[in-house]
Amino acid sequence: MTEEAQMQMNEPEAHFGVGRRKTGPVILDLKNISLSFGGVKALTDISFDVRQHEIRAIIGPNGAGKSSMLNVINGVYRPQQGQIVYRGEVRKNMDCHAAAKSGIARTFQNIALFKGMTVLDNIMTGRNLKMKSNFLMQALYWGPARREEIAHRIKAEEIIDFLEIQAIRKTPVGRLPYGLQKRVELGRALAAEPEILLLDEPMAGMNVEEKQDMCRFILDVNDQFGTTIVLIEHDMGVVMDISDRVVVLDYGKKIGDATPDEVRNNRDVINAYLGVECQ
Repeated sequence: MTEEAQMQMNEPEAHFGVGRRKTGPVILDLKNISLSFGGVKALTDISFDVRQHEIRAIIGPNGAGKSSMLNVINGVYRPQQGQIVYRGEVRKNMDCHAAAKSGIARTFQNIALFKGMTVLDNIMTGRNLKMKSNFLMQALYWGPARREEIAHRIKAEEIIDFLEIQAIRKTPVGRLPYGLQKRVELGRALAAEPEILLLDEPMAGMNVEEKQDMCRFILDVNDQFGTTIVLIEHDMGVVMDISDRVVVLDYGKKIGDATPDEVRNNRDVINAYLGVECQ
């Protein structure tokens, strides 16, 4: 193993003072999931579970199937084999809309915001499933629709305060630097008040300071809101520092599933993830 790789595994750039948190019962159980695209096997017989109030990390080299697994969880893909049990019930024919209604929210590897809309308006889009007024009432902005919109705006403003982005609340997100856009996307996902939050490389492309801020917000979401978090992340320092358990994928297969300390010292995981042989 190279000296640089060893340092990344054993000495994260920043520590966030995280002790192992108390987790609850299994809330999401993936059993023998297999997913193929034609002759390409993206996932092969993968099983793992997620516990309530847990921060569960998924790691692995590029092409390992990490994003495909998140897409299976939130209904973008339907696996050819396997079973997904959510809140004790076998989930069948779940699509993205049904997944969102059931309490699963998602951020994406590539930012998917409405660039011409303000920060506040982008976060308000995350409240869409919470809105009960019909289209006509919303268009007229009258009666119950007006009261409902005010209530949703209050919730959006609370999220803006939580993420410390008050100063840019009226700024179109297309004008914001990358790190702040990532924070806005997190805010939009939180606006749905999810029970499980899926984060696809939330710190990709960020500098050290931006990563520290994002780690702090992720931990606060988990602690203050009680949100269960499943995240994909390539920064091993971050993964080892904030996650409770880590599942490791390689070429669509699971090669590890353990605590961060156990994963850190697993030779098969190190060889697959870093692409080097330990001496």
